[in-house]
Amino acid sequence: MTWLLAIAAGVLFAAGIYMILRRSLVKILVGLALLSYAVNLLLFNSAPLIPARPPLIPLGSSAPPEVYADPVPQALILTAIVISFGVTAFAVVLMRQVYGTLGTDDLNEMRCTDIPCKEVEIASEEEQMEEPL
Repeated sequence: MTWLLAIAAGVLFAAGIYMILRRSLVKILVGLALLSYAVNLLLFNSAPLIPARPPLIPLGSSAPPEVYADPVPQALILTAIVISFGVTAFAVVLMRQVYGTLGTDDLNEMRCTDIPCKEVEIASEEEQMEEPL
C-alpha cells in the first residue's frame, strides 16, 4: 500500500508541475491544486496507519506504548488543506480579476497590463540589427 501511495504522489507531482508550466491561468490553477493534493498524500504516507492504537499514554505509565498512531502527519495534512484552500481561493480571485481586466487568460497575450494599455510594437531582430546605436 505504501508503494501505491508513493507512486500516486509522484504522478500527482508530475501532473501538477506539467500543468503549472502551461500558458493558461486555469491550467496553472489546476496544477496548483494537483500539487497540494500530492503534498497531502506525501504527508499521509509519511507515517504508517496503525488501527486501534491511539497516541495516548495509559494511566499509570510514564511513556507511550511501543506501537501507537502518530498524530503529527494528520495535523500537518489538516494544516496543508487549510493553507491550500486559502491559496486556491486567492488564485481564483486573482485569475478572475486578471481575466476581467485583460480579457484573456493566456500568459503570452498579457504583455501590457497598464490601464489604459498603450500598444507597444516589439521590433523584430532584423529591425534591431539595422538600427545604429
